Amino acid sequence: MRLRTFVTAALAAVLAASALAPPAPAAAATADRWGFAYVKDPTVAAWTVLDTSRQWGSWKAAFPAAWADGVKLAPGRFQVRFPQVGAGARGVPHVTPVNRTGHYCEVVRWFQSGTDEIVDVQCHRPGGTREDTPFTVLWTTSSGVVAAGTSHAYLQWASGAVAQWYNSTGAVNTAGPVGVGQYLVRLPGVGLAGVLAGDVQVTAVQPNAGPRRCKVYSWGAVGAEVQVYVFCYDQAGAAVNTDFVLSYHRRRPVIGSLGPPSYFGYLGTAVGGPTNDNSVLGVGANTVAALVPAGRYLATFPQVGLKETHAQVVAQGAGSNYCHLTQAWTYTTNADVDVICFDNTGAVTPHRFLATFTSRI
Repeated sequence: MRLRTFVTAALAAVLAASALAPPAPAAAATADRWGFAYVKDPTVAAWTVLDTSRQWGSWKAAFPAAWADGVKLAPGRFQVRFPQVGAGARGVPHVTPVNRTGHYCEVVRWFQSGTDEIVDVQCHRPGGTREDTPFTVLWTTSSGVVAAGTSHAYLQWASGAVAQWYNSTGAVNTAGPVGVGQYLVRLPGVGLAGVLAGDVQVTAVQPNAGPRRCKVYSWGAVGAEVQVYVFCYDQAGAAVNTDFVLSYHRRRPVIGSLGPPSYFGYLGTAVGGPTNDNSVLGVGANTVAALVPAGRYLATFPQVGLKETHAQVVAQGAGSNYCHLTQAWTYTTNADVDVICFDNTGAVTPHRFLATFTSRI
């Protein structure tokens, strides 16, 4: 893989992409609307309420009796409905499978239905056949700027251009291709100067073609700008162009809102430092322990496993390997998140990953 040969072209593409970005966000709260959920059984009857111990959303302030629910549309295809927070195609979703069999999921689309927001998810077993699997899902949309010390940003790449973006500093996020299925995303101002900090999550979006999955190839800091290389693959493990969404959060939970939630953590196994952060105990407090078989890990987030909670995972590194959750996380006060990684055939194999966890309080 000759990544360096693509970078010069990438910078030109990124600068061009900035002209496509939406206007700077107006002053408002961050996040404006959000929801997270866990689809424990995608074969349930239509519009069954999802696991109430692992879901929450911004609707709860005005509609405390409302719960997220969902419906199966076809093999591997499931729609999650977040009530009373509809905002059209704004914002970004993320999805992480929950199994030990190497399934992977992409987002098909997200849209408003009445007053609700619907996230449409498609999952596949290794090889690409559509098949049901449990998964976690979130959706969030933001506007406005926030004070220095915390940050949140996201970007949607669609049809070869930046479709929408948000940056809590008010700066312009950009992206551009650096090769087939390879992209450079730039998030100005949200990082710590010269230090890699925070957490990145990436999810493939594919409304019209075959199975897709995306990962973080690498990421770094240039001053306070966070730069992320996103690599995407098809069911054969070949690099392929696709739509995707990417989000970044530092000293905030993955949904972007803060206080609440006040209990959250994230970690990156490839880096350390302030990419391993815990809202209660600070930098370096979270741990990762290798399990059996090799390629399975226990990520522990101390003292943040309170009330309704949520987790997301994405692989980091070279190749078409990918990572997700083996089972629903356990929590009393500490949160134990069980992560497993696979090669393209679905065989368990060691790999690096980025994980993030949040409570709703």
